[in-house]
Amino acid sequence: MSAVRSRRRARGQVALAALGVCAVLGLTACQGGDDAAGAPGGGAGSVSTPVTAPTPVPVPTGATAAPSAMPTKPPGKPATKPGATATPAKKPGPTATAACDHTMPIAPDLIALYRYTPEGGDHNLIVKHGNWKCAGPDGGGAPFAPVGTETFIPIAETAKITATAPIVSGSASKPVTLHELIAWVTAHPDSGLPFRYHLGAGGFIDTLDEVYVP
Repeated sequence: MSAVRSRRRARGQVALAALGVCAVLGLTACQGGDDAAGAPGGGAGSVSTPVTAPTPVPVPTGATAAPSAMPTKPPGKPATKPGATATPAKKPGPTATAACDHTMPIAPDLIALYRYTPEGGDHNLIVKHGNWKCAGPDGGGAPFAPVGTETFIPIAETAKITATAPIVSGSASKPVTLHELIAWVTAHPDSGLPFRYHLGAGGFIDTLDEVYVP
């Protein structure tokens, strides 16, 4: 019996010693594993601490993210400086005069002077009636257009007569006598110079004014 008890006691001591060794080895292994995990290049099987991702910062509602870069201004014409005045459009020029109408009515007070004749004992001017080819107070420099056949109109000895170039010098009207007029017409027949006239008593011309045509 004593021997059996001795063997049992010895087995118990061995078991306790083995448990102690295991405890020491386990503690050392745990410490070594922690050091291996924290050190760079830790071996496989080491325990690592999980890395937690940073929590995203919430963006306030309604906020707009700032652009990464300012937008580039598209190419184009430079803006007009303040106060700059646009060039006004040109006004349309005057309308061109319509083509002359040669069938327009004969003017009642316009004649073209051609010659002089004393036939019948009176001073007679041989003329043609007509009108200006284009509208205007005195034709506006447009040529006088006589129509029809030549006729004669008596002129009073005391008629008031004015003349301009080429009968007298210059474009201003100047008074001339009937004899001065007759002398010029005789020297320059068929001139066709335009005159405005008025008939007085007895059908004689009492006023005769040359119309200047440049």
